[in-house]
This record gives sequence, C-alpha cells and structure tokens, in this order.
Amino acid sequence: MHSLEISSQLENLPEVEAMIEKVCEELGVNEELFGNVLIAVTEAVNNAIIHGNKSQPSKKVTIIVNKKAQEVIFTVGDEGAGFDFENIPDPTAPENIEKLNGRGIFLMKNLSDNVEFEANGTKVNITFVVGNG
Repeated sequence: MHSLEISSQLENLPEVEAMIEKVCEELGVNEELFGNVLIAVTEAVNNAIIHGNKSQPSKKVTIIVNKKAQEVIFTVGDEGAGFDFENIPDPTAPENIEKLNGRGIFLMKNLSDNVEFEANGTKVNITFVVGNG
C-alpha cells in the first residue's frame, strides 16, 4: 500500500506523520483512531531511530503499510542489533513510574490492536482494526 524509508534523524518524523495522515485519510479512519495510529507508529519510529539505529543518519528506518481485510498493519524496521522484547519493564510499575523512557512500547500496545516483534526486535508490526474491509 505505502512504504517510506528515512535516515535515522528525528527531523524526518514529519515525513512519517504525513504518510500516516495519507493512509488514514485513504482508509476513512476516524479522528480518535487516527490519533492512536499517529502516536503508536511515531513511537515505533522514534524507538527505531534512537534505540535501534542509535541516531546514526547512515542507518535507515523503513515503514511499510499493508491493508488486510479490516486491518491496517504498520511495519517499522531498523538496522540495529535488536533487543530483548520479551523482557520489557512495565512502565506502570511503582519502581519505573518516574523513569522517562520505557513508555513507547507500552503506548504502542495500548493504542493498537496488536503489536508483534520480529527479527530479534529490529522489526515491529503494529496492527489497527479499521472497520469493514
């Protein structure tokens, strides 16, 4: 459906936001769902840039959008080493509540219908149910 490749710099986020806007417009996504998609996918891209690619502009972040029946799936990939996505600290736990990082994946999981990591954590699929086919 759509794809985008950006270098690992936060200045490129507006390009990602523009793509999300276009996809959601094409699918007739309501405002609330659009907000969820925007936050969840930009969080994934942020993570890919900062944690995955260590903000190295030479490394790329890829965003691919696929539409399946009543779902839209945003796949965000980076060129980093991956991470242990099975053992992510809970940001709502008392010992983590004051920490500034660690909320991205929590937000992604709470704003989308499904989050799946692949390729050792260098790729994440974020699924949203958008209604009838």
